[in-house]
Amino acid sequence: MEELQELKRRLREERPVDWPEMPDIALYMDQVISYLPRQHIHFDEGDVLTSAMVNNYIKEGLLPRADGKRYSRTHLAYLTAISALKQVLSVRDIGTLVRAGEEGKAPEELYAVFRQELDRALSATGDQIPEGLSQEDLPRLALSLAVRSYADRLACQRIISLIHAHLPDQKRKK
Repeated sequence: MEELQELKRRLREERPVDWPEMPDIALYMDQVISYLPRQHIHFDEGDVLTSAMVNNYIKEGLLPRADGKRYSRTHLAYLTAISALKQVLSVRDIGTLVRAGEEGKAPEELYAVFRQELDRALSATGDQIPEGLSQEDLPRLALSLAVRSYADRLACQRIISLIHAHLPDQKRKK
């Protein structure tokens, strides 16, 4: 099926840009919102990011405050990761990961780790799509991917609860 081969290709090839390739000038909110969809693989036209989402992430401590009304490369990196992670994690869980991961690390280093893990995950999922599938094979493939997602999410939630329990009180939020 042509659509599956296109999916497989996108999973293997499309990635958020490297840190140096992100805009190095500060952007206004509308520019950030129009930039972020280019950082992700998506198939529908739903909002990847809205100004309300950005403001909520700032309020929840997931994202540094804007410099005036302008957003930097650091903001774009955090928003790229948050936009992907919010598909499977709560804002609280993302906050736990952010706070645990920030210890002594620069934003570009955190972003590089995120991109590396995303690359591995997308490539592995693309590799799970075999060549020559028929329409009749799709339910089994979808089930396999869904069950794997369920198992990964169970493990992730437990690990995040362990991280949260061991964060110093001053790093915990809500």
